[in-house]
Amino acid sequence: MVGMSHEEPTGPPRRGFPAGPTLWVPAVVLAFVQLVGSGVAGRHQPERVDLFWFGYVLLLAGPVLLVFRRRAPVLVAAATGGVTLLYVMLGYPYGPVFASLVVAVFSAVAEGRRKAVLTIALVVFAAHTLIGQWLYRYLPPSGDGRTSWTEVSGAGAWLLAVLAAAELFRLRREQIARDRHERAEAERRRTDEERMRIARELHDVLAHSISVINVQAGVALALIDERPEQARTALTTIKAASKEALGEVRQVLGTLRAPGEAPRSPAPGLDRLPELVEQAASAGLKAEVRVEGEAVALPPGVDLAAFRIAQEALTNIVRHSGSRAARIRIAYPPGRVEVRVDDDGPAVAGGETGGGNGLVGMRERTAALGGGLEAGPRPDGGFRVHATLPLAVRSATAEAPRDPAERPVPATEERP
Repeated sequence: MVGMSHEEPTGPPRRGFPAGPTLWVPAVVLAFVQLVGSGVAGRHQPERVDLFWFGYVLLLAGPVLLVFRRRAPVLVAAATGGVTLLYVMLGYPYGPVFASLVVAVFSAVAEGRRKAVLTIALVVFAAHTLIGQWLYRYLPPSGDGRTSWTEVSGAGAWLLAVLAAAELFRLRREQIARDRHERAEAERRRTDEERMRIARELHDVLAHSISVINVQAGVALALIDERPEQARTALTTIKAASKEALGEVRQVLGTLRAPGEAPRSPAPGLDRLPELVEQAASAGLKAEVRVEGEAVALPPGVDLAAFRIAQEALTNIVRHSGSRAARIRIAYPPGRVEVRVDDDGPAVAGGETGGGNGLVGMRERTAALGGGLEAGPRPDGGFRVHATLPLAVRSATAEAPRDPAERPVPATEERP
């Protein structure tokens, strides 16, 4: 038989009274077909027993049982088989009485109850064969003849066809359910990835500027009475940093509001490193930039990731390190770009941690592009962030990153 394995059904059983139209409407139609069809067949089979009230009860019993076929498919198949055999044993006219059994068997196999239904079908077929070949002598109507083996073979062929069709239907339905589940999972992953991308962008946009604002606000508070001119300079820096942060946040929100449109302004890249160094200087951090190798045009996703990694590394130095100097190294080995940011430390005790999202975001960016990130204390003191980004970006770009858990990232140590 086609794909007749012995698996048990999956998923929770159906509970409650099955009153849906998809259950009782077919049962009503089938009852009408069996009553009318058997009545017509009886007029053409005068040798069979007449359909009295009990015969009609048996013809109605099958369709009534089918109403419960989803709640208890195996029990309904067994009961329908018993009702059908009793109808045949009592000598009533042959007709569409087997229709209820066909529907019951088909439904049970479609529900995944293949092993139990196969047993029931074999028992019913064997009993029907036994009645037609031997027991007919002792059953009504009197003078009934033996069923030919051709008729038995035909009944067996019909049974196999029903079982095979039900199995194919079950496989097709399961495939549709799997496809629907996979589409839902893919949509959920896309939503999660977009949420992570938005979180990274907002974090990278805000963390650096807010760190600058925080440092300069402390300077302004300390100097506002004794050195008002220096306090004014700090407040001017705060104004410029907050204006830039507000502009970048508006750019991110504008992109989210118009997902089908291209951003109105280009995403930041390594060409904006001088601005980054100037902002770091306003926060009291002197950053030196060194470029090794011949600069090449970077894919937009790689360019953005390299810039954000350098930005976040400087932000971490401002927030967590006692060092007031940093070194940024941009290297262009064949097929990749490397970003390395060093400071001489030490870490500031009790400094802001921000929950460690900065390093997490850097790892996610590099992993999404197929690169790697190492971040941790240097042997000679200080802290180093070293990112390697391939120029040949794989299919999941920075604009649509994959889940970071799908790609292992080298074990690193976060700055306390």
